[in-house]
Amino acid sequence: MADLVYPPVIVAIKTFWKYLGVQFDFQGVENLPRQGGAVLCMNHIGYLDFALVGTGALPAKRYIRFMAKKEIFNHKVAGPLMRGMHHISVDRESGSSSFVAALRALRSGEIVGIFPEGTISRSFEIEDLKSGAIRLSIGAGVPIIPVAVWGSQRIITKKRKPDFKRRKHPVHIAFGQPYLVPKGSDIERAEAELKVKMLELLHSVQSNYPHSHEGQWWAPARLGGTAITSEQLHVERQKMKEQENG
Repeated sequence: MADLVYPPVIVAIKTFWKYLGVQFDFQGVENLPRQGGAVLCMNHIGYLDFALVGTGALPAKRYIRFMAKKEIFNHKVAGPLMRGMHHISVDRESGSSSFVAALRALRSGEIVGIFPEGTISRSFEIEDLKSGAIRLSIGAGVPIIPVAVWGSQRIITKKRKPDFKRRKHPVHIAFGQPYLVPKGSDIERAEAELKVKMLELLHSVQSNYPHSHEGQWWAPARLGGTAITSEQLHVERQKMKEQENG
């Protein structure tokens, strides 16, 4: 497919990274296939994760087709850009059309980027995964590539004021080794395996991060940070459901 929109957007994004002072550390870029389809499965901690991970794929000369909620595609500015870059709209109420679109992209040799958690993790841990990534990998017969990103939450994330000041913003991204999920695999077991692989990568980039996590709002409690825990998030969601059900 013709990519007329992606190149100029990349130039703009790189200029933005330079302005912010983003200090990238990319690991495992050689794990990205130079051709052929793959499902890129990333943890989700900030609003810029997709653009940061997409930047990491550029040395492999690959464009990532990200799956993103339809509300972004409905935006008068972001929508045309998302469609022009051939990203995939996800309707959470009816996901079958987006699943088919992603399957078609994978079979045509594209790399499709997915956030298996479905939303930004405010605990900055990897929360429960949804099964879409596993099903796409099996359906298209393409490998999964686990990815971990760390540091993006310090720029802009949920329920925090964005930090767009010019300063050193270390962002570490690791691309794991691709692996195939055999047809007939148990979906829940495959999800658990993917989560383990993503956790291993996340812990690796966290351990090499140049700034201390102790006492920081952007760090999980496991590392001495003050972020909300997974357990507290669960309680919060349960209360919201109870309120909605009245």
